[in-house]
Amino acid sequence: MLFSSCFFSCRFHMGNLLKVLTYNELDQGPNFFLDFERPCSEPSGFLSPGRCPADAQPTEAETVVWNQVNAVLEEAQAVLAELQSYTGAGHEIREAIQNPGDLRLQERAWSAVCPLVAKLKRFYEFSLRLENALRSLLEALTSPPYAPTQHLEREQALAKQFAEILHFTLSFDELKMTNPAIQNDFSYYRRTISRNRINNLQLDAESEVNNEMANRMSLFYAEATPMLKTLSNATTKFVSENKTLPIEDTTDCLSTMACVCRVMLETPEYRSRFTNTETLLFCMRVMVGVIILYDHVHPVGAFAKTSKIDMKGCIKVLKDQPSTSTEGLLNALRYTTRHLNDDTTSKQIRALLQ
Repeated sequence: MLFSSCFFSCRFHMGNLLKVLTYNELDQGPNFFLDFERPCSEPSGFLSPGRCPADAQPTEAETVVWNQVNAVLEEAQAVLAELQSYTGAGHEIREAIQNPGDLRLQERAWSAVCPLVAKLKRFYEFSLRLENALRSLLEALTSPPYAPTQHLEREQALAKQFAEILHFTLSFDELKMTNPAIQNDFSYYRRTISRNRINNLQLDAESEVNNEMANRMSLFYAEATPMLKTLSNATTKFVSENKTLPIEDTTDCLSTMACVCRVMLETPEYRSRFTNTETLLFCMRVMVGVIILYDHVHPVGAFAKTSKIDMKGCIKVLKDQPSTSTEGLLNALRYTTRHLNDDTTSKQIRALLQ
């Protein structure tokens, strides 16, 4: 299943604009709408009352950030396509290990691994660009004088890009977790480099992936969900470095997006009109992504009773889907959140994730 099938070309089909939630479920809160009729590649997303789809383009104030993030999102499609086709050099590596004295097999394995490691380097470097893009979006969507919900209404194009980054992140990590060749190839590469250093041999590939870069890449790929870890760290760093910005400005932005996705997924009237199953998966990935970011940033996390995210509802809506499409997302909640095992997490929520 190619990433581009939803990320850049899917359509959200569902009549006209629909009201999905009232913020904090209070009558006085602003209403949010989602545009289900526009392609994912168009900067629409959250639509406020009276704003027609034709107007859902980045405003002049949004343009600089939108262009920066859009360049990263366009590259994301190629990154996922490369990762999806990543088959590894397992056969060549096994032959080289089983025949350590055969120089021809050693050279064949090395020749197979080097271009793959160069590809892994590009993935890692892309994670740094994705981190910068996320930071730019967080700055735009939380900056004073507007409240987070006002930002989501005013900067709809940026809000949609935020969702697309999370969709990419969960998609990348799902592919990485199911491909052991990535770790095996990189481990073989590092062992070979170390062995040749001991023998005072210099390999051409070292000039492209030096020891410092290899160390950073090793830490990145050692994570079960490296892209999500990158974004979680970036969000935490953003909050800690912006001490004058109330933490609620960031967490309210995340919790509102989680609520929008949950309501879309759990309301039969909305779900029954989806004609593309990729739309559901898109919403689920975004919902899980913002939950995890919220849990890393909020002092008591997403699972506490005081959380603004309805975790029972979010978990239930995931478990109501076929396990083939949601097990990876449930595992992300189980293993990449910070506060699931805190005393403030109810037994019922823990049981739901067992």
